[in-house]
Amino acid sequence: MPSLYGLERSGDVEKLVELLRESEKPTVRRRAAEILGNLDDPESEGIDALVGAMSDDDETVRAEAIDALTQQEAVDALMKGLGQEIPDSGATWAQAEAFVENLTSGTTELRMAAANVLGLLGVEDSARPLAKRLQSEPHPEVRARIARALGRVGEPAVTSVLVECLHDQPLKVRREVAESLGRLTTKDALGGLLSVVDDDSEAMRRTAVSSLGQFENAKPVDALVERLGDQSDLVRRAAVFSLIEILSNVPPDRSHELRETIVDRMAERSDPSVVASLIEIIEEGTQTHQRRNATWMLGRVAGGQSTKLDAVEALRAVLGEDDDLISQFAATGLSEIGGRSVETSLLEVIETDEYGDDAVAMAAFALGKVGGDRSRQRLERLVEETENDEVRRRAFSAISKLGGHS
Repeated sequence: MPSLYGLERSGDVEKLVELLRESEKPTVRRRAAEILGNLDDPESEGIDALVGAMSDDDETVRAEAIDALTQQEAVDALMKGLGQEIPDSGATWAQAEAFVENLTSGTTELRMAAANVLGLLGVEDSARPLAKRLQSEPHPEVRARIARALGRVGEPAVTSVLVECLHDQPLKVRREVAESLGRLTTKDALGGLLSVVDDDSEAMRRTAVSSLGQFENAKPVDALVERLGDQSDLVRRAAVFSLIEILSNVPPDRSHELRETIVDRMAERSDPSVVASLIEIIEEGTQTHQRRNATWMLGRVAGGQSTKLDAVEALRAVLGEDDDLISQFAATGLSEIGGRSVETSLLEVIETDEYGDDAVAMAAFALGKVGGDRSRQRLERLVEETENDEVRRRAFSAISKLGGHS
């Protein structure tokens, strides 16, 4: 049987269902349920298996099955598994009222499901009943789901109730609270998160730091920069991601000053994990604005020699990006790093057949800033040999910056 990691990558519903139904290990069954909940299409077989798992002997497996069905928005199947029915009215508010009533059910699983579905429905009127139940709910798994639902409903008025649960609660509840405060982004939410960024728990610090990235202002920046020195690599990486996200969200008239401040503070750290995090965003990020900011930053924060080499390789790889800003930032970033190793790396772009004309053009542009005599000679040949007008223009411009034809 393939590993759970392999099944997650392949999305093999049949084998995941087999594990969920037949594995003797609760941890395996729980993970199988989680993966089924995250699949784009678990098929009816996967949904049926999750409904069956709601009767599992292990409490954590039952909870994960409820979460997975909610993730799949399979509310009918979820409630059927609990012996309940969805209200006949198609109105969202009417459904929400029914689930609010279920928050006080004597069945733990039904209360958990009710909280999940209320978060899915997102009806603002359900925020206060959820907040009230959060304060009296005896079961930590249900409290965690209520905290999550409050973030998804997005009613700022309940912020104070969530903040009260940041301390003296099980870690699972506290982390859900921190994630919800990141969704609410109120002044009180910020204050609450700042109170736990140096928490004893690494997982809690990581969650708080990640949530701070949701705020569209510079107020969390100092705390995030401080976490760049966290003893945990995971927390440091989360801080980099959040700083990138804040840069992407702040108003344009404030972004330049903030950008320079963040870069200066990052560079002061000289931490390899900062460079590694930026490279990860560039190589694996799915949001263009995040990749642009990471590319812009990378050349300006690359620290010691080993991280410089990693940074040079990552920036060179995106010289030919379809996004003009990313390729431009990569070229200027390489210029910022500078030195003979950068010149050599850029010359390789021109001299091999592995790169397209767009990358060659940007490499020529960067060589105009960092190159020496060997670059001048190669650029002169490039002007004569290339059939691409943009490459010729960039190469000729670079030669001019190097002092003209020799």
